[in-house]
Amino acid sequence: MSKNLVIVESPTKAKTIARFLGKDFTVKASVGHVRDLPKSEMGVDLTGSFLPHYVIPTRARKVVNDLKKSAKDADLIYFATDQDREGEAIAWHLNEILGLKPEKTQRITFHEITKEAIRESLAHPRSIDEHLVDAQQARRVLDRLVGYELSPLLWRKVQRGLSAGRVQSVAVRLIVDREREITAFKKEEYWTLESLFKTGRGDEVKAALQAIGGKTLEKFTFRNEGAANALAEEMRRESWQTSRVERKEVRRAPSAPHTTSTLQQDANRKLGLSAKQTMMLAQQLYEGVELPGEGAVGLITYMRTDSVNLAESFVAASRETIKELYGAKFLPETPRKYTAKSRLAQEAHEAIRPTDADRSPDKLKDILAPNQWKLYDLIWRRAIASQMADAELEQTGADIAGGRFLCRATGSVLVFPGWLQVLPEAQKDTVLPKLEEGEKLKLSEVTPKQHFTEPPPRYSDASLVKALEEHGIGRPSTYAPTISTVIERGYVERVEGRRLRPTDIAFLVNDLLVEHFPKIIDLEFTAKMEEELDEIAEGKTAWVPLVKEFYGPFHETVVEKEKTLTKKAVTEEATDVVCDKCGRPMVIKMGRFGRFLACTGFPECKNTKALTKEGTIKEPIPTDEKCPKCGKPMVIVEGRYGQYLKCTGAPDCDGKKPLEKKIGVACPKCGQGEIVEKRSKRGRTFFACNRYPDCDFALWQKPTGEKCPKCGSLLLFAAKGKIRCSNKDCEFEKEQ
Repeated sequence: MSKNLVIVESPTKAKTIARFLGKDFTVKASVGHVRDLPKSEMGVDLTGSFLPHYVIPTRARKVVNDLKKSAKDADLIYFATDQDREGEAIAWHLNEILGLKPEKTQRITFHEITKEAIRESLAHPRSIDEHLVDAQQARRVLDRLVGYELSPLLWRKVQRGLSAGRVQSVAVRLIVDREREITAFKKEEYWTLESLFKTGRGDEVKAALQAIGGKTLEKFTFRNEGAANALAEEMRRESWQTSRVERKEVRRAPSAPHTTSTLQQDANRKLGLSAKQTMMLAQQLYEGVELPGEGAVGLITYMRTDSVNLAESFVAASRETIKELYGAKFLPETPRKYTAKSRLAQEAHEAIRPTDADRSPDKLKDILAPNQWKLYDLIWRRAIASQMADAELEQTGADIAGGRFLCRATGSVLVFPGWLQVLPEAQKDTVLPKLEEGEKLKLSEVTPKQHFTEPPPRYSDASLVKALEEHGIGRPSTYAPTISTVIERGYVERVEGRRLRPTDIAFLVNDLLVEHFPKIIDLEFTAKMEEELDEIAEGKTAWVPLVKEFYGPFHETVVEKEKTLTKKAVTEEATDVVCDKCGRPMVIKMGRFGRFLACTGFPECKNTKALTKEGTIKEPIPTDEKCPKCGKPMVIVEGRYGQYLKCTGAPDCDGKKPLEKKIGVACPKCGQGEIVEKRSKRGRTFFACNRYPDCDFALWQKPTGEKCPKCGSLLLFAAKGKIRCSNKDCEFEKEQ
């Protein structure tokens, strides 16, 4: 056995690091967290200490036993887990589980997985940072207290299966508030006047009306076509000449290199990747990708960071790359340095950048997977551009006067691309012809243009991450998991490709929390708590008092609401709709699939009607299916467990059929049928062969359509972004 044991989180990271260490080192992976709070109970001492009770998950026991054996045989153990709070906590948990003496352990961290970085970290080891561990522990305990006390209340007062979280509920609030802004928005009409002038040389100049009688126009100066046409007619009778011509040089500096937040925003806007996809791909690039002739190579620095710093060595290397690829004139006189906007940013860390400035995206085009390459290209270009010269533009402005009217013409021409050479933007030159002050112009056209105000857009991953960061909600490691969680829990759905829309249940739960648990969902309160967690990480305050101060009032409110809130008051809404079967009033209720109308005569009368997002009654959808009982056409209707097929001969015929959704996967058992999505009598989704009862193959998790490379069984989509084998005896698992 080697004298030195290095423990990291993932097998991929272990493989990459092992390349740089000699035979005296063994590198093992913990495969993520090796201890956590129990799933079946609170796991936190509520008597005052708030100490967590950790357990080793079943899946981690084999790994832990292997690590114990390896640690026993090693002289020195290095914990090389990630450099953030989660990584520090994993190192602490490993140390606790392995029961190691202080003199036998070292903590090492690095921003990138390169030979130089690994050697540098080994040369400067440290002990585990207890303050970082406390901060992570405080966050975990706070989240557990909120989840384990508030979620059961939601189950009892609203609907089973719901959850609430300290950060996720605030994210839902932002999305719900935006949706209400959109719903309440009333578009307003306004008009502008656009003009086309001609010089004596025949050159055309486009301009817009800016002022009348020395008063600058407001957006809603012209609210209708009549007012705009009257002004246009007056303008046509005036004589025109340039009153002012201004030319100036403008320099545009590049943006700072990527942080976690800006990378997620960039990747969402430019590549269409979700925050979760972005972080998954970035982790692959960080931990190591197999390159021909080199083995596993870490291509970017650590991807969870709020710092915009760059290592001096990278800055020097990037300047050489810029000089070689674009020429010396594309370099600023001195290297650029950036400062993070947030006072909480950890400047000791680095921005996200390539590990090798000379490894341009073109060199990896045929090696990386398509999305890996696109993300690497984005990171490389932003990092290189951040060290390039300013872009230089010439901007021209001309005021054109006629009577009491003043029009404004503008132009912009790129003189020197600078950083835009490597990070081009959609920019079109707008050239103004040469104009002199006092030059007479002829108004050849004046066109009234109609416009309408637009509602605020729904959040995308990019704009939600930006909003969370601006409000101080969460940290780099939490943005992507927060968005994934609110989608997985059914509070938010993706529409129009990338936009996030709240579901009916999101409105209901959000309103309940706003009314009865205002602190939990308050932006300022949540941001302040994030700052207090940062202070714990800095060693400025202890974690138990923070948790104690929060839990007391919170627990009292939970106990009170358990007594005073009723499910009916929370979930039912009176309407003026009368039941068409028994004549009783109908109320709006909340089901698993949104709001629906239900008769107040239940259970004697079970009449229900599905509602659209707008609140109107949803009409049945015709199909080609025939009723198995009477042969009449069947329609798709909504029930309490979702959509199903119902006979149009009702009430004389009670024919019903489940609505089966094909997922494009053949049945592995009979080889003749197809796997379809179904719902159980309790409304739970499952996947089964459509030849049932002739074939009884069924699964709770959705098949991917791929086969396991180890045993050949179907692969399934599993929790937490994993894909695992459907064969219980096979341990194959990978990231989605």
